[in-house]
Amino acid sequence: MSKRYHESWDSVFQPLFEQPMMRTLSQFVQQERQRANVFPPEDLVFNAFRLTPLPEVKVVILGQDPYHNIGQAHGLSFSVPVGVAIPPSLKNIYTELVDDIPGFKYPQSGDLTKWAEQGVLLLNATLTVRAHEAASHQKKGWEQFTDSVIQSISQQCAGVVFILWGSYAIKKSALIDQTKHLILTSVHPSPLSVYRGFFGSKPFSQTNVYLAQQGKQPIDWQV
Repeated sequence: MSKRYHESWDSVFQPLFEQPMMRTLSQFVQQERQRANVFPPEDLVFNAFRLTPLPEVKVVILGQDPYHNIGQAHGLSFSVPVGVAIPPSLKNIYTELVDDIPGFKYPQSGDLTKWAEQGVLLLNATLTVRAHEAASHQKKGWEQFTDSVIQSISQQCAGVVFILWGSYAIKKSALIDQTKHLILTSVHPSPLSVYRGFFGSKPFSQTNVYLAQQGKQPIDWQV
């Protein structure tokens, strides 16, 4: 796979890239690109790791799958490029931010690059998807790769906030050393579950309180 990520991830990625599982996954994704539209574009698959160097990770927000409609996915969980309609889950995230962070103004854009540049790793468990077919690249090897990433962050960093929304993400708690990090969980912000405990969960203010306690610069959540 092309090297389109910050060099600080080399120590994590290189041993993984040498595994048969990753070679098989790479072949699968390349074959998929030959026969169908695959998102995000090849040069953005590792966008989260390009924008957020390993030593600078303060927060991990875990999604499940890239968006699968044209123009949406750009390698950051929950984020879409400037000019693309804000997806329902992100609308709900913004609604919670308005309630949670004093002075937060509801954004016009769904592009969360600014978060990534401040140390928020916007990680999907699966990094590619076939157009218009949700979950089509699950259980092909990506989960093993991203599980290893989560474990490496847990081992190599200190005082990271892991924000896990929904039962799928919450299961990843088993990969994280809870004596070194803060794990915040709630239901997923999707319209199907948002009223069952996402609204009012205040993950963003809790994150900033914890980061300040760790002597780290809090996140400016305004997009």
